[in-house]
Amino acid sequence: MFTGLVDHTGTIEEVVNTAKGKRLAIRSKFSDIVVGESIAVDGVCLTALNPSEGLFLVEVSPETLSVTTLGQRSVGTLVNLERSLRVGDRLGGHFVTGHVDLMATVAKIDHQDEFWSVGFHCPATEYLVQKGSIAINGVSLTINSVTDDGFSIMLIPHTLALTNLAKMAVGDSVNLEYDMLAKLVVNSTQKIYSVAAALDRS
Repeated sequence: MFTGLVDHTGTIEEVVNTAKGKRLAIRSKFSDIVVGESIAVDGVCLTALNPSEGLFLVEVSPETLSVTTLGQRSVGTLVNLERSLRVGDRLGGHFVTGHVDLMATVAKIDHQDEFWSVGFHCPATEYLVQKGSIAINGVSLTINSVTDDGFSIMLIPHTLALTNLAKMAVGDSVNLEYDMLAKLVVNSTQKIYSVAAALDRS
């Protein structure tokens, strides 16, 4: 479990194609990573392997490559990094699982002095709520508005300085994780309506 508060950006130093997936070597500022711990890499929960001073490896499965941007990442790419939430930590963002739902596309970027207003095209909007939470590349953000085919957010200077979102351009893909609570509410409501409709037909 994560909070969407990125610690810093790391750098992909090596990409190796495996039998069906990929192995990434990531340079980070973490100095005490242990084998098997979970680290969110651009919002994707991955297992740290072979940690050494400032470097760790991750294995990326075919499923993860198919639904995230990690298959598009190359050597030199900056990735957002966050360690998993510990009992007693402050929850400054929102509950983020690191299980990316899909990729969204940057549709529009408006620079408003030091702030960025960014619009995204998203193929599924049923879990999006105005002023609700969303995780983009692992960053906990607030949804400003929702449209039929997407949503918009506002990026503050601190977020732009600390994460890789300042590297976004129109047409780029990003990892999207819907708010877990929104998914639970929508899915539960849909089941209730389905049961009620079935009873009406009986």
